[in-house]
Amino acid sequence: MTEPSSAELMIVNAARMLKNGDVVFVGVGQPNLACNLAKRTHAPNLIMIYEAGVIGAEPARLPLSIGDPTLVSGSLSVVSMYDIFTNYLQRGNVDVGFLGGAQIDKFGNINATIIGNDYAHPKVRLPGSGGAQEIAAWANRCYIMTPHQKRRFPEKVDFITSAGYLDGKGGREKSGLRGKGPIGVVTDIGFMEPDDTGELVLTALHPGKTAEDAIKNTGWALKVAAQLHITELVTEMELRILHEELDPTGIYLKGG
Repeated sequence: MTEPSSAELMIVNAARMLKNGDVVFVGVGQPNLACNLAKRTHAPNLIMIYEAGVIGAEPARLPLSIGDPTLVSGSLSVVSMYDIFTNYLQRGNVDVGFLGGAQIDKFGNINATIIGNDYAHPKVRLPGSGGAQEIAAWANRCYIMTPHQKRRFPEKVDFITSAGYLDGKGGREKSGLRGKGPIGVVTDIGFMEPDDTGELVLTALHPGKTAEDAIKNTGWALKVAAQLHITELVTEMELRILHEELDPTGIYLKGG
């Protein structure tokens, strides 16, 4: 078996974080692949919710957007977007939210709005939040997926689109946010998890990766757990499902 690509490493390890029976708010892109992979492997009773209003989706193929018609067939319910956010997410009925962004800082805050400190005249204007800020605020737990690159992990984001632990542990509670926030960040190097202060710490590595790889690709003095775990190897079955069943045309896997 060939060495898995950066995208494959992240998708497979993100899928493994989901538990059978979890209610998960699914976004587009790689989190979409991760959730559908989990449902086809160890978590067949995963309940997938899509932002457009689909609950208990059973897509026959990879949905290309939150409004893809394949999400409706076989689903448990189809409601309005308002109902999804108020009656499910804000009431605490969503176990997991998957998030990503252009920048993630040491306290798990996410920026998907601008690069640069001048909001009116940024260096780059990004797509913005969509439903991510609500998911970050109210999902019972959140996971973040992103390649491990120094530009993506500054010590402080240029703009807080979605709240992590804000200025440290306790910041969420002070601001009135109920959800636990980001309890894990999966990258193509390994895992980061918050310590008692809310700061992200390297806790696991993928096979063949080193702590030095993570440190040099992080924009702050990344702390390393005393006992680093090594993640399990990606299996041929997981790769087969990704490439043959979920993304055969390489929409999200192409280029890896």
